[in-house]
Amino acid sequence: MIHGEPMQDRIEELDALRGLMLVWITCTHLPTVLSAYINQPLGFFSATEGFIFLSALFTGRIYFRIAERNGYEAMWWKLWMRAGKLYCYQLLLLAVAFVIEAPIAAHGNTPAVHNLLDFYFAAGHTRAFVDAALMIYRPPLLDILPIYIILIALTPFALILGERLGWRYALAGAFTLWLFAQFGFRSFVYHVQSRAFGLQIPLNEMGAFDLWAWQLWWLVGLWSGVRWAKGDFRLNWARRMTIPAAIVAVFFLVLRYAQVDGVVTFGKSGLLLDKWDFGVGRIINFTAVSILAIRFQSVLRFLAIRPLVMLGQSSLPVFCVHLLCVFFALTIMGNDPILRDWKGIVVILTSLSALLLTAKIATNRRANAARNRAVAHERPATRPSGYEPGLATDKVV
Repeated sequence: MIHGEPMQDRIEELDALRGLMLVWITCTHLPTVLSAYINQPLGFFSATEGFIFLSALFTGRIYFRIAERNGYEAMWWKLWMRAGKLYCYQLLLLAVAFVIEAPIAAHGNTPAVHNLLDFYFAAGHTRAFVDAALMIYRPPLLDILPIYIILIALTPFALILGERLGWRYALAGAFTLWLFAQFGFRSFVYHVQSRAFGLQIPLNEMGAFDLWAWQLWWLVGLWSGVRWAKGDFRLNWARRMTIPAAIVAVFFLVLRYAQVDGVVTFGKSGLLLDKWDFGVGRIINFTAVSILAIRFQSVLRFLAIRPLVMLGQSSLPVFCVHLLCVFFALTIMGNDPILRDWKGIVVILTSLSALLLTAKIATNRRANAARNRAVAHERPATRPSGYEPGLATDKVV
């Protein structure tokens, strides 16, 4: 892949990377001692950057192929159906949070859960649920899926704009919005909406992630996926950038642990490394590490073990189950600031087991569905006259 040839059609290492990032996200969110060490271990980037980029990469590749094969209307329909499926998952998670977790927090000794749902208790049950269903109110931990839903729903526009007008214009527009976001565009839009529509929800309760900033990363991933689908995603440039990338990666790694030890403080310059606004330093850091991963991709082959591949190929249900595991951990921790010793170990092992079980069930369901389609296609005589089987499509999970 490094020597100028296009990216392979299917790379299990990418699925395994998504699976690894799901494990990374889970261990970060669980309230255990491990969280402090695994949050950003390689510099100023987290699993979120990698997960969003890889999801966009697969989405661009798969749905561009659908558009070429079955037309743009089919692509629109499938993407919006997927956004609807994601929205149903979000409603189920909100139901768990409001119907199960909220009463426990209201009557029990669970301050962590109460803090998680503080706006729910302050605003009232009905208003909080309506605002959450409209994806205006986005409680902590439940704020990333609405961003993902919005990005998926807007993806058809991005693909059409990129293919018909040129990706340079689409990327330039995304970069402009990202640049505005670095100077407080989200706050400006919030105040305009508050005056125009009478919003009565604090900005900090509308999710930590700034959509105006993170849309750039999604669009870059889409563009890369489209080039992959066209067989034009060449990675030979990584060899030329190895030394500069290594220098940048080591610099950010040292800077990260210097900050953790209190040797350096950033002050206002910390905005350049801000996760929620997706600062430019994070883009540079992630890009440098990605170049090294591409250059030494043979090392990544050791990651392509079956459990990680299954997790990556079943990312949506696995991600949702990881949130349920975090809710459970926050519920049982009581007044403890963190789960330590054997409690933390049990929670981590139980959560990872739940993720693997979910991935196994999802994998078996896909295998059964594939077998059923194969059997159905072997019986053309049972089809109505003039019937033509539809082309099999890839699926992002």
